[in-house]
Amino acid sequence: MKIYTKGGDKGKTSLLGGSRVSKAHLRIDAYGNVDELNSWMGVLRDHKENTSRNLLFIEIQDRLFTIGSQLAKEPGESKFPIPDISESDVERLEATIDEMNENLPPMKNFILPGGHQLVSFTHVTRTVCRRAERGVVALKEHEEVNDLIITYLNRLSDYLFMLSRKLTQELNASEVPWVPKK
Repeated sequence: MKIYTKGGDKGKTSLLGGSRVSKAHLRIDAYGNVDELNSWMGVLRDHKENTSRNLLFIEIQDRLFTIGSQLAKEPGESKFPIPDISESDVERLEATIDEMNENLPPMKNFILPGGHQLVSFTHVTRTVCRRAERGVVALKEHEEVNDLIITYLNRLSDYLFMLSRKLTQELNASEVPWVPKK
């Protein structure tokens, strides 16, 4: 089977269900951002420092694949059964955030991204997650979107921020506060 179909050579692509839309369509942008986010989660998973988190990262990547598939599906399309995002997916992230937060020093300032390459990659992943969330919100302004997708992406970005702080602690890196110039 060839990987290329030439079907998108004129700037159109197909949704699950068969409709052809512009590659610049909000729906394509939304699931493209989720796809990029999933790839960045893979970058985080590939670091040995995250070995203990691999199962959670794979779960997150699975959920992101589900979200991308839901976004790639034509509104109202039912021929392609795709699992749903559930409240328990959000609760899993919240529980992990709370667990990490218990052993971190309280924040008194915003934090400048950096301190260690893995911490920086985590911040990049967080900002891609925020972009993905904004893309889904923009799509929701025009078409029906499951609200839990937005909630999940919002909570995932919170998780990634807390993960960056936890990694900073585990790696004995410096957390540099942002102190605005006067």
